[in-house]
Amino acid sequence: MKLSTSSQELLAQLQTVARVASTRSAVQALSGAQIAASGDRVELRATDMEIGLRVPLRAEVIRPGESVLPARLLLDVVRQLPGTDVSLELRPADQDVEIVSGTARFHLRTLRSEDFPPLPEPGGDTTVTVPARSFVDTVDKVHRSASRDETRPILTGILVSATGDELRMVATDSYRLSVKETRLESPLEGGFEANVPARALEELARVVQTVGAQTIDIGVRSNQVVFTAGAVTLSSRLIDGQFPNYRQLLPEAFEHELHLPGDEVTGVVRRISLMAQKNAPLRLTFREGEVTVSAQTPDVGEASEPLPVPFHGEEFEIGFNPDFLRDGLESIDSGDVVLKLISPLRPGLLEAADGSGFLYLIMPIRLNV
Repeated sequence: MKLSTSSQELLAQLQTVARVASTRSAVQALSGAQIAASGDRVELRATDMEIGLRVPLRAEVIRPGESVLPARLLLDVVRQLPGTDVSLELRPADQDVEIVSGTARFHLRTLRSEDFPPLPEPGGDTTVTVPARSFVDTVDKVHRSASRDETRPILTGILVSATGDELRMVATDSYRLSVKETRLESPLEGGFEANVPARALEELARVVQTVGAQTIDIGVRSNQVVFTAGAVTLSSRLIDGQFPNYRQLLPEAFEHELHLPGDEVTGVVRRISLMAQKNAPLRLTFREGEVTVSAQTPDVGEASEPLPVPFHGEEFEIGFNPDFLRDGLESIDSGDVVLKLISPLRPGLLEAADGSGFLYLIMPIRLNV
């Protein structure tokens, strides 16, 4: 293998692909980036066995071939190259790749190519093309509610459903639940439902924004999904098991339904949350015509701020995780927020007042009086 390319082009593509390379696998090759050159085409590849990424590289192929190099080290080297052009040549006898740019010359030892798994091609048993903007915006609304606890793998995913003119995504970590239903301008040809790792969808969103793709082709297989955005292909395993029935988690009725100015209440929550440290809750105390948001952390300090709201009825106080409440409010981009409450020990619901199809259910924290 021998090729030449622009240093900036190589750096840009490596920055994308290196994010997927494993940092904790016992298989060294999974910490690498594979460079595959054939004909007039060069592709950079990385995988951690859960997510795989294939990124094209504009380059002149002098001799075809492939090699696997440590992804993070290669990225660091390319960042520091002095020249505008760079050549990479595999030297099989020395088991390394020679990198030359300007006056600099590096020799990086290769990793075992036979240990690097093949990555899936685009397509699948079911294929759907969705508008990239709608898909990424929907991911952005719900991804923060997915669990990061690997001992409960089902909850680390986002349930993605696409059929007709509707795209729906659901995520929950059992403490909060996000649901976003997005209406599409044109009905889809075909449809699917799959539990996709949240990390894969977050990576896909970054890729789409980087390449500026207008559409995403989605291929679904029995245990795998393959996304194609522009010339970039991202594959991911699907999560086995039954995703929770989110409709059963939503209360049928609420005692209070309050319309709040979104920017104002989000600002208050951000400010007062500064004093909710060391697992301290954010307190919302409702009285006739107002809510007071407060927080207190021993040895740190306390804060409170009132906000006029159309509340009527007996005074009551409810506590929430400040980060979770802020996430829900920030997921509602603009306009008024609808807050629905039952009692201090029942979950609250945030909705976008404009009817944009976003729901955020959040469990309360039991308060010590």
